[in-house]
Amino acid sequence: MKVFLDTAGILALMDKDDDFHPQASACWSSLLKEELYTTNYVLVEVIALTQNRLGIKFVPSLVALLQRVEIEWVDNNLHMAGMNRLLLEARRRLSLVDCVSFEFMTREEISSAFTFDRHFEEAGFLQYPPLPQNNE
Repeated sequence: MKVFLDTAGILALMDKDDDFHPQASACWSSLLKEELYTTNYVLVEVIALTQNRLGIKFVPSLVALLQRVEIEWVDNNLHMAGMNRLLLEARRRLSLVDCVSFEFMTREEISSAFTFDRHFEEAGFLQYPPLPQNNE
């Protein structure tokens, strides 16, 4: 199975203080048996957030964690597809990185994402691990 690694999933795995760290850690070993993908846009975002939350000393651990992940370098076509999606969605809290991720996942026929960002589910992708449903 192909699984896309999103910033929220990677960061939850790295940051022991993240609310989703226990869930991320619990599913990581099973994820390593799958084909893992991400984009360089996600890497830029997750490295910046790791530096900000945890410090530069954690970046080498992040790089080691991602050793067996296939990294897609976003070209102009993928960037523009993500930009078009962002502008069509016109949602304040939906990021360009997420929109590029959705376009990449669609193009590569990846249906699951390691994430805790509900935008992926809203876009029609399966979240791995599944998030609990709000009963409010």
